[in-house]
Amino acid sequence: MIQSDAPLPGARTGRDPARAIKRGPRRMPAEEVAAVQRERLYDALVHTVAEKGYANATVSDICAAAGVTRPAFYALFAGKDDAFLATYRYGTGVLMRLMEKAYDAAPGWRAGARDALGVLLDVLASVPAFATMAIVEIDAVGPLGRQERAELLARFARFFDEAPGQPLPAELVHTVVGGVYSTIYRFAAQGRVVELPAQLPVLAYVMMAPFQTPGVFHFPEKG
Repeated sequence: MIQSDAPLPGARTGRDPARAIKRGPRRMPAEEVAAVQRERLYDALVHTVAEKGYANATVSDICAAAGVTRPAFYALFAGKDDAFLATYRYGTGVLMRLMEKAYDAAPGWRAGARDALGVLLDVLASVPAFATMAIVEIDAVGPLGRQERAELLARFARFFDEAPGQPLPAELVHTVVGGVYSTIYRFAAQGRVVELPAQLPVLAYVMMAPFQTPGVFHFPEKG
């Protein structure tokens, strides 16, 4: 599993003993308690939603999986939608930082694009519950979930900034990203997330093929 300073939500259980809140005279400060509870709720939400589906998962289920009380939950989140979206933003932020690190460390665009894509596939395969929650179940959240997903996919344009043929039409990048994402979605929806790393050669080809031969595509100038 790829290591990160900030573990992906779902990489641990909500009741991980290492994050038990100690009671007694040397208690943790309130802000540290809240931070630990938030992390435990992130993990618990991912596992609960992956197991039961977003529609069937309740706040009580999430709190039980985290070992956190309902009042503590509502001190951190406005409700289930808010908790889901907070977990999604946090988790995809961790994922993007890992991808950007791989991309920036590579010697050129093709190597960087492939390495970033490889990190994406490896990380999702290493935490299947997060893949299910963030890729499949986000549809059940409704318009707010779809908006968050659209904003995330727009961020992937960053990995095409150095692709040949600049300036690239935004619609081309959108189409390439959408094609890769649709394949990832299919594997996640079928419960085959662990197979994603093996798809790297195909998905890397899809990602880079439009930019391999300069001049093949002639885009109309914007008027």
